[in-house]
Amino acid sequence: MIFEVGILGSSSATPIYQRHPTAQVINFHERFFLIDCGEGTLIQMNRYKIKFHRINHIFISHLHGDHYLGLLGLISTMHLQGRVSTLHIHGPNDLKEIIDIQLKYSETTLRYPVEFHSIDPKNPTVLYDDEDVTISSIILSHRIPCTGFLFTEKPRQRKLKKDKLAQFNIPVTFYNELKAGKDYIDEEGKTVPNSALTIDPRKPRRYAFCSDTIFDERLISIVKGVDLLYHEATFLSDKADRAKETFHSTAAQAATIAKEAGVRRLIIGHFSARYKNLYPLLEEAKSVFPETTLAIEGDRFSID
Repeated sequence: MIFEVGILGSSSATPIYQRHPTAQVINFHERFFLIDCGEGTLIQMNRYKIKFHRINHIFISHLHGDHYLGLLGLISTMHLQGRVSTLHIHGPNDLKEIIDIQLKYSETTLRYPVEFHSIDPKNPTVLYDDEDVTISSIILSHRIPCTGFLFTEKPRQRKLKKDKLAQFNIPVTFYNELKAGKDYIDEEGKTVPNSALTIDPRKPRRYAFCSDTIFDERLISIVKGVDLLYHEATFLSDKADRAKETFHSTAAQAATIAKEAGVRRLIIGHFSARYKNLYPLLEEAKSVFPETTLAIEGDRFSID
């Protein structure tokens, strides 16, 4: 089952050096979710051949422009290209007013329904839930209310050992109970343990997206052990005072969160326009947490 993170934008406030503001597409088993929608996101989606009509849920972390200014263009293009299915937008409460007022003064009546889901920036909650994945909010510490997002795969059923099923003459009608973890008791009362008939399912995978935030140790317990963590790294450590002043993080601080949380891999992004060369940021982070990668636009990260 595919679980993939695609980077569309990795810059902070300013589009520069061919880098665009924050946006990511999550492909979970061919269900596509958009996280943030900075300026130029639609162009990036076209460039990397993302079929944006397949996106039904958009999650906006906060109301700084570099995280949502591409949203109206995307909504309008979906309208112009004949979308009919419902689009769900999850974001800060005031985002609805921003969308409504722009549609009002452009005299645009969308051809498709938009359902707005307000995110409480003070209380983490489940934002989306289906048979395969749960998406929850993460409360971040930024200059204005801001949330991250945690994607958690649902536990899978146990896998059957086909050769053992035949060996022990297990009836087909009991297969679902085996998948649920039950032992089999034959007609003579003999128990065949579930472990002899099934294989452990893959451990559920998790991805945490931590948008704009000051260094906050409270995140450690929230992202504990995730397979992949995205954490902003706007500055190098020599600008730690500037990071604190603007409620952002340094590369070393992002890596510290990853290290202390015991995550498998870290992606850093949201780079300041002062850095044309990103490798000093990478090297600083890797000195703390070696399994660190830059958020390079067009790259896709598979969570195995």
